[in-house]
Amino acid sequence: MSWKLGGWAASRLSLAIFGLCAAIVPLRSADAITTSPFAALVGRWTGEGVLGFKASKPERVKCRATYILDPASQNELKQTIRCATSSGAIEVISNIKEAGGKLTGHWKETIHNFEGDLTGDVTPKGFRVIVRGADISANMDIVVRGSMQAVEIQFVNSSLIGLSMAMKKG
Repeated sequence: MSWKLGGWAASRLSLAIFGLCAAIVPLRSADAITTSPFAALVGRWTGEGVLGFKASKPERVKCRATYILDPASQNELKQTIRCATSSGAIEVISNIKEAGGKLTGHWKETIHNFEGDLTGDVTPKGFRVIVRGADISANMDIVVRGSMQAVEIQFVNSSLIGLSMAMKKG
């Protein structure tokens, strides 16, 4: 996948994502095994990124994500990601459950009308998710370090190519 952005925007985004990924430490330490793997995500996040389309040039996006943890179970998470460009938008809503480091749930992109079941894993860096449905195939990686988060979604056989974003909590 090859996206082109102008000068400082590409450099700034690349450095932010690279710096975040290079500085990653495991989400769970030996003394925090009972903590929900979703705990670091809970709250509201904002940032910028790039959204790629098959039929046109990639566009810069401004994004916000909200993560809500089910207080009763601590292993169920609702994720909402909304991004806007000058010509459109993307909105992803996921309901995710974790058990033994494995993820299951449902994923839906509401603007372009894609949805499917998700599976995945909790990783030392965050989360790796695979989405499969009748009209969608996508891979999503979420990397979290403190108040920084990087999200990368690659779409397969879709009008969308991918979404890359770096966000800050708060």
